[in-house]
Order: sequence, then C-alpha cells, then structure tokens
Amino acid sequence: MPDLIEIDEQNQEQAFGRTTVPSKNHSLAVGRISGLLFNDERFTVMPELSLDMTQIELSQYGLTAKDELIPDICLYSGEDDIEFSDFDELKIKQIPLLAIEVLSPRQAINEIIAKFHAYFALGIKSCWLVTPVTKTITIYSQPGQPKTYDINDNEIIDDVINIRLPTQKIFGKRQSI
Repeated sequence: MPDLIEIDEQNQEQAFGRTTVPSKNHSLAVGRISGLLFNDERFTVMPELSLDMTQIELSQYGLTAKDELIPDICLYSGEDDIEFSDFDELKIKQIPLLAIEVLSPRQAINEIIAKFHAYFALGIKSCWLVTPVTKTITIYSQPGQPKTYDINDNEIIDDVINIRLPTQKIFGKRQSI
C-alpha cells in the first residue's frame, strides 16, 4: 500500500502567493467574469495562471511568495501570441493587460492590494478587486486610485483596457429555464 503524502496547505498557498480558499461565491464570480470576457474576441482569458515574478522582489510589497503570483483571471490582448503549444509552461513571463483578484472568505484585502502593487510594478495596466459578498468590483488603473462599482451600476467600466461589462450579468440572479 503506498504511503500517503500529507500536504501542508498553508505552506503550499504561501509558496504561490495565495491564501484563497475556494468558495461558491468565489467560483461564481470567476466563472461569470471569465465567461463575459471570453466572448470578447479582442482578449484571451486565462484563469489561474502562474505569472513569473522573478523580475521584482515580492517581499518589498510584504508578499511571502517567492517568484510567482497567480491571479484568479489574467486577460491578454488577442494580438498576443497565446495559443496551445507542444511544450506547456508552468510560469508565464508574458505580462497580461489585466489581473483580476476575487476576494475569498479567508483573504485580507490588504494582501490583494499588495499584489496589485507588484502587478503594477511588473507592467500590468489594470487590476480588479472583486468582492462577491458585497457585489462590488473595484478597478485600479494605478495604485491608490480605485473606482468602485456595485450592483446598482449598469456597467463596470475599465477605461484603461476599454472594457464594459453589465453588472447584472456578474452579480444578478439567473433566470430559470
């Protein structure tokens, strides 16, 4: 009988710069936003992608991750050469236009803001903080300059990336069949 391998989830999460715990709200938000963005052919949507962060020292932002961060959703320009290949990559050096982080129940907002500072230092143009429990999305086009949208807004607008998403399609109740 093979030996069981015990996984220290806390250390594993810290190694990859993540303290997220999957939840229903987190999954719904990632799925709905990814689906809406996927339909826009200007972009390539990549959920749970490991970004190579060796170009910057993450500890200066108070992050414990060594050399990679994993946003919930990365968005690349459709002009970028991102296709299936014979050789898969575990960490991507190519910088996305947008990094989206969805707040999970055990995650601190300060941790995500620290990641945003690292993302901006890497060259990412825009960062979104999605808070499912309050049904809000805060868009950062640069550090310290947030714009928050909620369920009462018709659209979420990111002028930097030129994205407009209907708020109800993300946070609204689905219609029955």
